[in-house]
Amino acid sequence: MNMSHTSKTLRKRNTNNSKRLATFCFFGAILSMMALSLDVTIFAEQSHTTESRLDDGTSLQKTVAVMNIPEENTLPWGTVKGQISDPTQGHPVIIQFFKSIKEDPVHIAQVNVKGDGSFDYKFRILSIDEGKITHFFEGDYIVKIFKVVNTPKDDLESV
Repeated sequence: MNMSHTSKTLRKRNTNNSKRLATFCFFGAILSMMALSLDVTIFAEQSHTTESRLDDGTSLQKTVAVMNIPEENTLPWGTVKGQISDPTQGHPVIIQFFKSIKEDPVHIAQVNVKGDGSFDYKFRILSIDEGKITHFFEGDYIVKIFKVVNTPKDDLESV
């Protein structure tokens, strides 16, 4: 009987240890995913927006901002986010990254506008592969964001 009792106790301990290990692995995986999803949101140090009329109903808004990715950055992702007050249906947002204004863009993205008028673009800043760190973005960049918006009617003057 003592042998049977010992066997049941060992099985119960093994089951408890397995449950603890599974719980630990689950929470470890969640924490790892959270750490990987961290990003750097671009905050414009300076930005300037201009608007050019395309036709009677739409205009092109161009925002130019300066982005800085520090040398000591350790986060793998960056994000460009924005809000369009009156977006034109069917026109994506175009985002261009320039190292200098005189050079060609180093990266171009096209993102859709969400139903609430917001947009966001997540991009890779650095990669770590087998201990080797590769920086895709580092230093200062000029970011140009192009948005097509509905142009208000000029009828307001007659009211």
